[in-house]
Amino acid sequence: MQKRYPDKWEEVKAQLDFELNTIKTMGYVDYFLIVWDFIHYARSKDIMVGPGRGSAAGSIVAYTLGITNIDPLRYNLIFERFLNPERVTMPDIDVDFCFERRQEVIDYVGEFYGEGKVVQIVTFGTMAAKNAIRDVGRVMDLPYSFVDTISKAIPNELNMTITKALAMNPDLKKMYDGDEQVKKLIDMSLRLEGLPRHTSMHAAGVVISQLPVEEYVPLSKASDGSVTTQYTMTTLEELGLLKMDFLGLRTLTVIQNAMKNAKASCGVDIDIDNIDFNDKNVLNMIGAGKTMGVFQLESPGMTGFFKELKPQTLEDIIAGISLYRPGPMDFIPAYLKGKNHPEDVTYECPQLEPILKPTYGCIVYQEQVMQIVRDLAGYSWGRSDLVRRAMSKKKAAVMEKERQNFVYGNEEEGVKGCIANGIDEKVANHIYDEMIDFAKYAFNKSHAAGYAVVAYQTAWLKYYYPVEYMAALMTSVLGNASKVSEYIMACRQMGIEVLPPDINAGEAVFSVQNGKIRYGLSAIKSVGRPVIDAIIENRHQYGEFRSLSDFISRMNNGEINKRSVENFIKAGAFDSLDINRHAATLVYPMMMDAMNKEKKTSLAGQMSLFDFAPEEEKANYEIKIPQVAEFPKAECLAFEKDVLGVYISGHPLDEYEEKWRKNITNTTAEFLLDEELMAPRVRDGATTLVGGMVVDCVIKYTKTNKTMAFLTIEDLLGTVEVIVFPREYEKYRQILSEDAKIFVRGRVSVEEDKNAKIICEAVVDFEDVGRQVWLKFPDKETYDAKSGELFTLLAESDGKDEIIIYLEKEKAKKKLPPNRNILANEETLSKLYGFLEKDAVRVVEKSMTNGYKS
Repeated sequence: MQKRYPDKWEEVKAQLDFELNTIKTMGYVDYFLIVWDFIHYARSKDIMVGPGRGSAAGSIVAYTLGITNIDPLRYNLIFERFLNPERVTMPDIDVDFCFERRQEVIDYVGEFYGEGKVVQIVTFGTMAAKNAIRDVGRVMDLPYSFVDTISKAIPNELNMTITKALAMNPDLKKMYDGDEQVKKLIDMSLRLEGLPRHTSMHAAGVVISQLPVEEYVPLSKASDGSVTTQYTMTTLEELGLLKMDFLGLRTLTVIQNAMKNAKASCGVDIDIDNIDFNDKNVLNMIGAGKTMGVFQLESPGMTGFFKELKPQTLEDIIAGISLYRPGPMDFIPAYLKGKNHPEDVTYECPQLEPILKPTYGCIVYQEQVMQIVRDLAGYSWGRSDLVRRAMSKKKAAVMEKERQNFVYGNEEEGVKGCIANGIDEKVANHIYDEMIDFAKYAFNKSHAAGYAVVAYQTAWLKYYYPVEYMAALMTSVLGNASKVSEYIMACRQMGIEVLPPDINAGEAVFSVQNGKIRYGLSAIKSVGRPVIDAIIENRHQYGEFRSLSDFISRMNNGEINKRSVENFIKAGAFDSLDINRHAATLVYPMMMDAMNKEKKTSLAGQMSLFDFAPEEEKANYEIKIPQVAEFPKAECLAFEKDVLGVYISGHPLDEYEEKWRKNITNTTAEFLLDEELMAPRVRDGATTLVGGMVVDCVIKYTKTNKTMAFLTIEDLLGTVEVIVFPREYEKYRQILSEDAKIFVRGRVSVEEDKNAKIICEAVVDFEDVGRQVWLKFPDKETYDAKSGELFTLLAESDGKDEIIIYLEKEKAKKKLPPNRNILANEETLSKLYGFLEKDAVRVVEKSMTNGYKS
């Protein structure tokens, strides 16, 4: 207590005593001690533990024990939201651990309490509305497009059912009433909806018991040997068994690795739990939308919201995370208006101001609902939590009864009521109505506070240690090439150079070297982690590898094979050994064959004439490195993509980046299934425009023998599938070849639990999107004098790029006629630079979506 509250521990002691008494009275002392024990174990083993998740963050006991790391008093978090005598359900202390080492904590608990007393929990995947329709449609052998139309008519909302969808969507109801096949499909799906579809292990749930778990519940064993309960989490709770949630949070691993990187590169020990949580530099970075890689804040929608929000405190981030969800989003305009003009915020009664002032007059949190009924109507904290629960679960009868108590009071139940507190009856009813509206969506502030702290910690690391943080971030997504590409692009925009893998400088994961990020060796395909570890150990023991031959010689004890050496070459890992990739590709098989032959000879105890030769003569027998030119740039990039999944030393679209950015409405990264949202960032049915290179084109034939195609388009961040139906394929087939650089306009197609696709409507070749070349002359007189020479120069080039003449003195511009258009390639531009000076020639990309942009 004195450590957590050095200046006011005596003031806090009363609340601490109250909490301890409640915990003891309700019989949860052992529960707290169990949680404290495994958290203490994790910290003692340097396993990162989250600051707190869920309502437990409102407890001073949890805070003083070190179970949570968020001060509940500082952020007005309420203990009774977590635990109170009137609550009949078990409390939950969910704990986040380092994603990579979470299992160590579960193993510790298993060893501590005994074999068979700690078992993970089963979970059943059920047939949700869309899944049921798709599965039934497949069994009924109905056309995919037909089933897809029905499935997509079901709104994408939480807890959506087919019955709700029929009531909400008149088009679906019309199809159901008017088409016998649709009716049969939906009726069959209704019978299956909600039934278990498959089993899996719960992501976090673990049950702990006094006796072996099999004494209480049946167990099941999976094919991989893992044991789970046969009862789900809710059934186990009803039986009175102790359930714990051990959650793996990848971001905690990122934070810990970033701190280790900072220690290694800068020599600093960061205490991430005690940084300044109101640092203006960090908050301004978030407000500027520079949130790529920041926990919870990196999606385009969240980034845009925080640019509007312009957070000034951690409280603003807590509110932002709570508001940016379906439902509460409706209240964002009112919140922003109040934040930008706090002087205009009014409160219906004075008692509301201290409760709603932090959120500018809006009810954002469940805790605020509890505070309102307590402070305005005299409810106890426990009773106020019951009201909050009734509102969030929309229990109409309970809410109506509580309205009477809230407005008029109830002496028998010890509720004073608003009128007794001097609040007008009409005002009290209006406040209650507003509470009902907000309470449907109000968020648990304790939970939001925990996530806001983690979000802020990642933002703080990104601001003060950007290279170290981005290296840790990319390590966390090492197996996800699309995400790595996205973060490499972000690094470039931040001015951070990402270096290719290096056999002498690289580590297994992304590392920091002289302010740059070195690509991790373990990202190279077909090269296992044991091989990488052996290479690094050899390097540390005997020094850097001096040549390709030296590497093969030192690692020729079974650690490497020809495939792994070839992939190292393709990735550029030997570039620092004074050998280009082309030469290395030609010579490494001979080197490996020679080394293997020598190894066999030495094992047999044989000697050759070569062994008797002097050292200077041995050099003549060494395999010579051929003097050949390096592979073309495009081929080197293709090799990198092949073995790393991403381009490192460049990208085939680099020279088109400006044109690409000016024309697209979405990147391919937005079509990927987001791990947090469990949905792509694009909206089903939306019009989209993407650009990139065709990396795959699969031709298919319809039942009527018409030709269609499935394209894979790659941009600077990843890939997206494009479906080209026969009509569009016939129209654009000439430009749909592999390696073609094209823009595709179409409709977004989203399926549940899959990456989104594009239904093609139009295709435009990159070269058909022209540019404007602006030529600046000091005045009209100079232009007139030089125009003849200029027109002669322009006549030497023919293309679609327009010429704009700009006269500086007159501030006038003139577009030359189409017959003066040129091809603004390197050759033509170099001639113009020589004619006018480089700063008088400017190339501007034209945009297909927004007219001309400069």
